[in-house]
Amino acid sequence: QVQLVESGGGLVQPGGSLTLSCAASQSIDSLSFIHWYRRTPGKQREWVASIRSDGTTSYEDSVKGRFALSSDNTKTTMYLQMNSLKPEDTAVYYCYTPTFDTWGQGTQVTVSS
Repeated sequence: QVQLVESGGGLVQPGGSLTLSCAASQSIDSLSFIHWYRRTPGKQREWVASIRSDGTTSYEDSVKGRFALSSDNTKTTMYLQMNSLKPEDTAVYYCYTPTFDTWGQGTQVTVSS
């Protein structure tokens, strides 16, 4: 069993930055992967980015070069640094581990002037 808790969402102007956190009750070493997804009203959940336990990262094309994943020294908190935010990045962002098929509760990101 694992718990995931996202935080860091909020309202930001276009071009601004936010850092989301995903705090896990276990190290990513035992989770293998942490994925980030986002969902906007009326749309399916969309994959955004992933980080592996070895630190390897991958990104969806629309966020590549703007978003960056990292983890803290304990590898229990994963960060999604989001730069050059656009209105189309507005969504609820979730972290997910397939190892335990567990989602966090989500955090709202709104990009608007």
